[in-house]
Amino acid sequence: MRVLLVEDEPDLGAAIKRTLTQQKYLVDWVLDGNDAWAYLENQWTQYTLAIFDWMLPGISGLELCKKLRSRESPLPVLMLTAKDRMEDKVTGLDAGADDYLVKPFGMAELLARLRALQRRSPQFQPQELTVGNLTLDYGNNMVVSQNNTGKKQEICLTNKEFQLLEYFMKHPNQIVTTEQIRNQLWEVSAEPISNVVAAQMRLLRRKLTNNGCGNMIETLHGTGYRLNLTDESK
Repeated sequence: MRVLLVEDEPDLGAAIKRTLTQQKYLVDWVLDGNDAWAYLENQWTQYTLAIFDWMLPGISGLELCKKLRSRESPLPVLMLTAKDRMEDKVTGLDAGADDYLVKPFGMAELLARLRALQRRSPQFQPQELTVGNLTLDYGNNMVVSQNNTGKKQEICLTNKEFQLLEYFMKHPNQIVTTEQIRNQLWEVSAEPISNVVAAQMRLLRRKLTNNGCGNMIETLHGTGYRLNLTDESK
């Protein structure tokens, strides 16, 4: 789950990002509305949720909402602001925000509101994702594999391994490039490391292989990778 956080207060932004990261969200944090719009226009990056502060340098959070909705984007948006008057809340919601959280607030409430937005969103993510003989358990950060006899094997994954396998399971039997993976699973502002995808792929494959899943993710040299469900014994 990828979140765009637009908050120009450094302490608050850092606290929100830390909290969301602990909850397995991948967070792109920017301090300026113009940078936020550039991120939203990036065709390689797909966000699950957005958190906009109302008052921002450049484009305001209110204007970001209006621009999104003018393009018929369904991206769920939580607006953060110190404005607590009823008319301000109405203005924010009418601009396209899906929910409104007044500062100061507790992180527990922020997380609860994000969960509620996800449940209402057309992009709502269930507790499990099953593709072939693999089931991702979002609650426990693990994958469960099932062999031909019906025996199940639980495989614990790191956050990044989980995100990587999830990406392949959402694109089964499709070729995905290294660039697509890097853009979707690493923060936009992260320093590019040439072999980061290959290194993470080795770790994921090792866990899958060691737990009886075989080499399900094949390398297509010069092209990318593919989760091959047609021959899971490879």
